[in-house]
Amino acid sequence: MAAATAITRLIDAVGYPARAPDGAVSFVLRVDGADVLAEERGGRLRLSLTLPAGEGRLAQLAAYATGRMLREEATLSVDASGRPFLWQDAPASSGGQALARMFEAFMVSCDWWRSRVEERMETGEGESAAPEMYMIRP
Repeated sequence: MAAATAITRLIDAVGYPARAPDGAVSFVLRVDGADVLAEERGGRLRLSLTLPAGEGRLAQLAAYATGRMLREEATLSVDASGRPFLWQDAPASSGGQALARMFEAFMVSCDWWRSRVEERMETGEGESAAPEMYMIRP
């Protein structure tokens, strides 16, 4: 039997119903209607989620990033094609309990960011439905 990878330990820790293939170094978990990519490389386990927002909304989302960095470990980034995504990582050697906590915290962050994207889509690009307390303004 192959040694458990961080992805296997994560799946077991959160009680995910599907199994990753033996030795998998990447796996997509479908959570709350979104695809969360788990990748193990360089001694780290990284979770990422692409946000459903285009380049036009990137500056608006970035306005939240500084304040959110003070509250959570998830980081807002942009991929090569200009799509925003969230990511968070932990040492691949972390135990199941630590991986479960990381996953839970990441999903809370994803929910918050997805809500902001949905609000932006509903209210239009120039308006913010988020209360001012969510943002740190210069």
